[in-house]
Amino acid sequence: MLMIIKYLIVAFLFAILFSLGKGLFHLLSDKGDSKRLANTLTIRIALSVALVVLIGAAYVFGFIQPHGVVPQ
Repeated sequence: MLMIIKYLIVAFLFAILFSLGKGLFHLLSDKGDSKRLANTLTIRIALSVALVVLIGAAYVFGFIQPHGVVPQ
């Protein structure tokens, strides 16, 4: 289960980066008459919130554990 959570976190990060790139593309290519940039921003915010919820739930259920910068 731990590996599935890690893969989900990485997948969410890649999806957020993809959405960020797509938003940049729409920002540069649209002439201001399209809602594609706003929709991309909405998707990116939703993905970010879902990632925070996933990390919080994984911590609460004990799938991930915090650790220090330097392991002891």
